[in-house]
Amino acid sequence: MAIPESQLETWSHQGSIQQSKATGDTIRTVLENGLAPYANQSYTAFLQGSYANDTNIFADSDVDIVMRLNSTYYYDLSFLTETDRSTAQSNITPATYDLDDFKRDVTAWLVKKYGTAVRPGTKAIFIKEEGARRDADVLPCAVLRKYSGPYEYVEGICFFMPDGTRIDNFPKQHSVNCTTKHQNTSQWFKRTVRVYKNMRNKMIDRGLLGEGVAPSYFLEGMLYNVPAAKFGGPQTQNFCNTFNWTCEADRSKFVCANEQFYLLNDYSPVTWRAANCNKFLNAAKSLWNNW
Repeated sequence: MAIPESQLETWSHQGSIQQSKATGDTIRTVLENGLAPYANQSYTAFLQGSYANDTNIFADSDVDIVMRLNSTYYYDLSFLTETDRSTAQSNITPATYDLDDFKRDVTAWLVKKYGTAVRPGTKAIFIKEEGARRDADVLPCAVLRKYSGPYEYVEGICFFMPDGTRIDNFPKQHSVNCTTKHQNTSQWFKRTVRVYKNMRNKMIDRGLLGEGVAPSYFLEGMLYNVPAAKFGGPQTQNFCNTFNWTCEADRSKFVCANEQFYLLNDYSPVTWRAANCNKFLNAAKSLWNNW
């Protein structure tokens, strides 16, 4: 028995909007306070993730806030020739206030404002919900420049794991590209992402899929690669067309929605493992056939 049309339609609906917006606004006001220890630095606070991209579902809880240090940047010169790399490096000035300093100061400020609700993590700083405020993650990061020439680069963000591994991401490009995809699919892309996210949660509940196998970011990336013509129609048709195309496609050529990385790569810290993508697709097929 297939998943009913009515269930797919329910799953396509967006979750809480007002409470998440209020949470984001409140925390950003705290972060942008002129008395903060990093106030004399150049920085930008903005939303990322499901709430920023309008793909949040009712089960989503955390509001993700990026706290980007603009006055310091890191770089990726791996795509340059030796000559271009030397030229680019000659224009780089060592920073006097680095990301470790910034993360320390942001953490101290949030602890001062929210006390024991703040829990620093390996990636982000977690702020526990209280009253009308939802759970939130604040990610201190710095500007990343991914160079394609000695003076040309794509700007993203980066942060470091405890073992020193640098994580590079491009949330602005991800958001813009997802919005463009949504427009090109006659407003079906983000609705479809929400269906797939709800299906994933149901699979986890039924023991068909493990926690952490299919993060929302990678589901958005997977569906970003589906041709626009496959979206639309009744929900059942939309799911079958997007799902069947994904199963039959050469997924090794899929790109992340930010178009800066391949989606599937077993060695990069910012990509999806091919085996996990296969696990998701197999579990989705099982859920569909055994509803």
